Amino acid sequence: MPKASASSTPLAPAPNAPASYEAALQELEALVGQMESGQMPLDGLMTGYQRGAELLQFCRGKLDAVEEQIRVLDQGVAKPWSGE
Repeated sequence: MPKASASSTPLAPAPNAPASYEAALQELEALVGQMESGQMPLDGLMTGYQRGAELLQFCRGKLDAVEEQIRVLDQGVAKPWSGE
């Protein structure tokens, strides 16, 4: 029987995954600032775009997980947030 590769493990974190939502958001904001400056070469823009997409996916995943936890805590009934 062939061995499963380490990359096929679903619980293995991505090699350059951010430590937290806040770290990912900070990195994404810095990356956008660099890209908007117009000083990055084309290769850098492509790499930055790819990293930005990874960071965005990470942030969305974290937000989705928190939203699901809130639904569970509210016994499946999503309640609107008043913001107060």
